[in-house]
Amino acid sequence: QVQLVESGGGLVQPGGSLRLSCTASGFTLDYYDIAWFRQAPGKEREGVSYISRNAGSTYYADSVKGRFTISRDSAKSTVYLQMNSLKPEDTAVYYCATDSTERTTGSNWSYRYKYNRWGQGTQVTVSS
Repeated sequence: QVQLVESGGGLVQPGGSLRLSCTASGFTLDYYDIAWFRQAPGKEREGVSYISRNAGSTYYADSVKGRFTISRDSAKSTVYLQMNSLKPEDTAVYYCATDSTERTTGSNWSYRYKYNRWGQGTQVTVSS
């Protein structure tokens, strides 16, 4: 079965940290550019961060710059999202997705049409 699987979500206090993982079943992530998105209740799904297949390019939403770090481990075929200094407004379901297009840049990486495969998501709740 070909699918993306997110893990690592949970409940954390404001100021805390979590590390999300994105792995693949039925294919390898190594050939894909990957993005993390999130969707809070009643809000649109928004791009959080992006990493190219060779990790040479990374992009972040302004709301998470300086707090979140995206990375990938080719040996484990896993993409990570390290989230520090978490805020209540970071509460959302977090999804990873594969980029099915070319010429992704810092200006267009967060457009949802670029992504053709999505995981089921992992819940992140930031609350005291």
